Amino acid sequence: MRQKLILAIASLSAAGLPGALLGQMHKVAKPEDVVRAVGVYEWIGDRAKPTATRLIPVSLFINDEFQDAGIYLSRPVPFALDTGTIYEVDKSGVPGGNIELISARRLKPVGDTDRFDDGWVGYGKFAAPKVKKTVPLKPSTATATITSDKLDKDSDRPTFARRVDHTEVGSTSSATPAAGSPAPPDDPDRPHLSKKPDSTTPAATDDKSATADAPVDKTPPATTSGTPAPDADRPTLRKRSPEEAKKARKEAEQSSARGLATSLNDDPDRPTLRRGRGQQELVEADLPLIKGIPAGLNQAVAVSDASNRPVHDFSRPWEDDAERATVLGKMRTLAQAQLTAYATMNAPSPKPATAPAKIAAVKKPNSKLRHSTVPESVTPAPPLLDEQLNGYTLSYGGAATYVYSAHTNGEGDNLRYVTIVAQRDTFGELKPAIQSVTDAAHLDRTPWMRIVDAVDADASNRASLLFELRGQSARQFALYRVIATRSEQIFLTGTTQ
Repeated sequence: MRQKLILAIASLSAAGLPGALLGQMHKVAKPEDVVRAVGVYEWIGDRAKPTATRLIPVSLFINDEFQDAGIYLSRPVPFALDTGTIYEVDKSGVPGGNIELISARRLKPVGDTDRFDDGWVGYGKFAAPKVKKTVPLKPSTATATITSDKLDKDSDRPTFARRVDHTEVGSTSSATPAAGSPAPPDDPDRPHLSKKPDSTTPAATDDKSATADAPVDKTPPATTSGTPAPDADRPTLRKRSPEEAKKARKEAEQSSARGLATSLNDDPDRPTLRRGRGQQELVEADLPLIKGIPAGLNQAVAVSDASNRPVHDFSRPWEDDAERATVLGKMRTLAQAQLTAYATMNAPSPKPATAPAKIAAVKKPNSKLRHSTVPESVTPAPPLLDEQLNGYTLSYGGAATYVYSAHTNGEGDNLRYVTIVAQRDTFGELKPAIQSVTDAAHLDRTPWMRIVDAVDADASNRASLLFELRGQSARQFALYRVIATRSEQIFLTGTTQ
């Protein structure tokens, strides 16, 4: 048997198929170590100049798995909230500014207004992206003219002219222009050769009586005032203008305190003194806190990655208003169906009523008893308020994904929240992947799913949907991956109370 196998290998090698047996001989690249943190940036007021901000850590993808960014390596501050960490505020994968963390705090709820504050929170200053200002071009009012040289039709063609030697008396040249004829215009692009003056050669003079045997005076000529000629390499002092002097004083006041240039001051680890408070001395007035869930709270995805990666836009723009209206109508129909089913499931059971005494029907002659044909009353679906519809393309060439959310009017169990996530199937129809309905009185049983945005949480070029699961007095954040009209929860944070 072994001899037959050796013969088979030899025959295959002779047939020119060594690759099938020896295997591939190419180099396999080492898999990339991805370290990527995701958080939720919350602010109040204008995004460019917010009145108060905070960063809620969500997930940390490290060592090929997800970790809770709010507690991972808390020694004592979590790894994702280290001072100096830069987060990029994104809108469906497109950068919209940066946040550099300068502080982190461990919050604990004290009153009813901040019952959601329980955990680590990061603080930093938001910096909007710099937009380069472009100066619009203005049309020129000058009319362009084209002139031609009759003496030289080709302006790019080099021309040669014989230099006239004025030292040779009586000599003539054919290149000398004739009397009365205009000299040709000088070409600015035409190269000119000039002889470098030699210090050993006497300066040229117009005195025709000078001869080659005359002695040369190398002493520089004296000026009429008796002062030496100016030296080109000599430094000159320039007087400051009042504006420059004011600017210099301002810079000196804001600069660091420095000592003499001695060996003692050359220590790179020596601390320097600066005006104002340092980052380690920030007080609460410098970092306005956001307590609880106030009105007008805005949210966006913040991503911090150890590597610079290309921008991937996961948003799906609408083709036109008609397409958005069509999708909105279908998503609204799915939401109304879920609200109706929720109302039927949570409707109070009717109390048994006492049956009234039966009265014998008196049948009149030539009359017929007819059954009532009035249909039973159907409760109309409640109107939906604050409708929000977002479209995403979660992967390259992936199906369109839509997220719809709204709520009804009312209070308590009459105030109901609905969230629908749907994708288009192979036939182009919308199929729901996530359907969630709850009411304000049962948020601890079923939290309200609030979409934050789509984010690539593991640098795989495939986005997941980041939701806030808001309860009665606590909230969590969850990542859902939606593929082929099916959803999977790939990460869930701890409870923030």
